[in-house]
Amino acid sequence: MPEFDDGQPETELPDTAVVQTDVLIVGSGPAGASAALFLATLGVPTIMITKYRWTANTPRAHITNQRAMEIFRDLGIEEQVLADATPHHLVGDTVFCTSIAGEEIGRIQTWGTSAAREADYQLASPCLTVDIPQTYLEPILVRNAAERGAQNRFSTEYLSHTQDADGVDVQVLDRLTGRPYTIRAKYLIGADGARSKVAADIGLPFEGAMDIAGSMNITFKADLSAYCEPRPSVLYWVIQPGSNVGGIGAGLVRMVRTWNEWLIVWGYDIAGPPPVVDEEAATQIVRSLLGLPEIEVEITGTSLWGNNEMYATHLQAGRVFCAGDAVHRHPPSNGLGSNTSVQDSYNLAWKLAAVLKGQARPSLLETYSAERAPVAERIVQRANRSSREFVDFFVALGLTDAPDEAEMVRRIEERKENSPAGLAKRAALVKAMELKHYEFNAHGVELGQFYTSDAVVPDGSRRPDPERDPDLYYQSSTVPGSHLPHAWVGDSRHRLAMMDLASYQCFTLITGIAGERWEDVAAKVSAALDVEIATVVIGPGRAVTDLYYDWSRLREIEESGALLVRPDKHIGWRVSAMPAEPEGALREALSRILGRS
Repeated sequence: MPEFDDGQPETELPDTAVVQTDVLIVGSGPAGASAALFLATLGVPTIMITKYRWTANTPRAHITNQRAMEIFRDLGIEEQVLADATPHHLVGDTVFCTSIAGEEIGRIQTWGTSAAREADYQLASPCLTVDIPQTYLEPILVRNAAERGAQNRFSTEYLSHTQDADGVDVQVLDRLTGRPYTIRAKYLIGADGARSKVAADIGLPFEGAMDIAGSMNITFKADLSAYCEPRPSVLYWVIQPGSNVGGIGAGLVRMVRTWNEWLIVWGYDIAGPPPVVDEEAATQIVRSLLGLPEIEVEITGTSLWGNNEMYATHLQAGRVFCAGDAVHRHPPSNGLGSNTSVQDSYNLAWKLAAVLKGQARPSLLETYSAERAPVAERIVQRANRSSREFVDFFVALGLTDAPDEAEMVRRIEERKENSPAGLAKRAALVKAMELKHYEFNAHGVELGQFYTSDAVVPDGSRRPDPERDPDLYYQSSTVPGSHLPHAWVGDSRHRLAMMDLASYQCFTLITGIAGERWEDVAAKVSAALDVEIATVVIGPGRAVTDLYYDWSRLREIEESGALLVRPDKHIGWRVSAMPAEPEGALREALSRILGRS
């Protein structure tokens, strides 16, 4: 682990010492590490602890969608992530086959890589989906958090906490010395995963169940470039009858690094005793799924885990908040886990900073649950539904009611026949594959978060009715609560995304030339409330112009109107045209968002 010099002399703490900070984060996964980065960027004294000695040691989460990449862009680490990621054009051809070296049953172009969907993705964001394993992403987040001032403490275990009106006393254990000590924080964030002790200690209410199915991970190294370069993908689904739970063998061979590091996900009966997966057993499973019985493989690790279907209906208690897998627990279908975790922290961090700096009242923090709990529910339900929808693929092949393995194999072969049964099976496979777009091209689920809370000031309008399936297709809007739409703006030498105009460190007021009076108005309101408001006037002759005239079509307000964009890029308030008393309108809107009205 790299060492960072914070310029402070090292001192040994007495046994009675209490370490103090503004925010203590438990967990160094995507939610915890990103929270540390966001808070440090905002100048909030922060300590992040984890009981482990370093970051993730297995690939775990990997699909990193547009919204998460936008956040990394906003925090200035997008290029670092891209440098370690498998790029967008290599993540696309999700393959269904009998083995990596065997016959294909079908492919689907995923994550917006098809010609039919790429325009949707390009129009929605300046960023595209990439693949970066958690083992590579977490160090980027932790390193940048430390460089910006966060204190990161490894081998430090959360034990318990007590909170009062002014803060939280957190009891932790130094696992190197065996010595417990106390960290006094103003706020505590539990980002300690699906078995969150923090969530249990504050008694968060949950819906759903844990461990509804069993899975094993096997990580290994093998050169598969000959089989994968012609059909680049991060996911290869293998159907091998009789190989695992229920007799229908369905396993996943997942690319970790092109094309020689891999992870296999294989099911087991969670109702029975856990399987013993030694090197010999792991090698046999790997060779079977690859369809290469003689290939040399290096097994690098094995682990067992449970599939969950559980979400918290409220995410906080007093001064303690939970984020990430602690509040949404689900299978990896749709690739939503780490992305949603990063977005949880992005929502919470600016609110904590505003309260700690005296810009907002503590009531602002109540909007964290109001805005993010519905997202947790939606993604848990979508991920589990996608996982269950695999049965349609098995039904199309005729596997669910086949009496034995031999019959399953015969029915898979039947899709090749020039017969009524073969014709019907091919048609059924087309429909089953179409259904998988809800897992692999669910653009609306990935980007369509809409917030309703006291941190959003309604303007009397309603969200536009969906023009297409809201799970599959993202539809932008500027109705308060929506995410700021994407358009390219700039000047003759620079091209900027709309999100680039709105800093995470302040509110941003966006208007047109007819609304240039908003600049003076915003300056007065900013001074009166002691809250920074940056004003952007878009139009010819100004610092930023509407390069393709896309923004004029997306803004949904007149040129003299204004959009107040929160630090997290959601529209907090809008006015369609210049009102008679703009200063009072803006002051009241910002005061309401910050709980000061």
